[in-house]
Amino acid sequence: MTDPNIERKLVEIMRIISESDKPLGARLIADELHNRGYAIGERAVRYHLRILDERGFTKKHGYIGRTITERGKKELNDALISDRFGFVITRIEELIYKADYNVDTGKGNVIVNITNIDKDDYDNATEVIRYAMDHGATISPRVGIIEEDTDLDIYVPEGKVAVATVCSITFDGLLLNSGIPVVPVYGGLMEIADHSPAGFLDLISYNGTSIDPIKIFLRRKATSILEAIETGNGKMLANVRQIPASAAKRAEEILDIAGKHDISGHLAIGEPDEDVLFAPIERGKIGIPVMVGINSVAAVEEAGIPVETNPVSAVMEYSKMKKL
Repeated sequence: MTDPNIERKLVEIMRIISESDKPLGARLIADELHNRGYAIGERAVRYHLRILDERGFTKKHGYIGRTITERGKKELNDALISDRFGFVITRIEELIYKADYNVDTGKGNVIVNITNIDKDDYDNATEVIRYAMDHGATISPRVGIIEEDTDLDIYVPEGKVAVATVCSITFDGLLLNSGIPVVPVYGGLMEIADHSPAGFLDLISYNGTSIDPIKIFLRRKATSILEAIETGNGKMLANVRQIPASAAKRAEEILDIAGKHDISGHLAIGEPDEDVLFAPIERGKIGIPVMVGINSVAAVEEAGIPVETNPVSAVMEYSKMKKL
């Protein structure tokens, strides 16, 4: 499980490496971390460096040390700057407020993820998306298709087609609009065994990070969604929100109604004061894990088709979204 303290150390390590004009080893990084007030040893630095390597943010040069990659520089400049910690949860809260989808009418704005696909790959990509959706890997089979120069407030790069998939954070909007206090707490990697959720293998908190946890797992290429569909065993992405235990019955009613309008995918409604699928939950609360809408897009990448995905990106009128 990745927590905010680890993320802060990762950022500082990236800064130290980026400030050097030559590769840096774990010992020098540990020394500099001590100078900056971080009590972390050489062995722990190596552990953090492995995480950065996996994310593609640093490159190892044998025994000489690490340098920061172009991808790492971009993340450091655009996302992983310490004064932007908490940006993701702030953005999510803003979109939850804008999501006014009504479970009774089936109309209103839902939160969507935006995926850009090369026009040449569009037919093959949407075939994979449809396949994943037909097998329940996501929360809704509906998508929005956005072309270049659309009048929607969504930028589509030249030569691309954008596909909007319903984001699981939409559930948080449904609950909040029904008077239930809700907080997104984790994004995670879920093990699937015998076609059923077996438990989270890894969790990243939404609080204290400037990168969307689901995006981190996408970049790690941690999923095996097509394998899960075909064999019943694999890894999919899911997230967890928590609500007051007293609201459990009402939440279940809302989720059941939403399912009648093609918005489903919640994996469980936990018990008070108990972990749910190995995800820790606060006292007096229950956890609700939900399969994420991006699973269908992760399946596209597993099929070898390059895409660019921005989770929790915008809101869209649900009634205008259609099945592929």
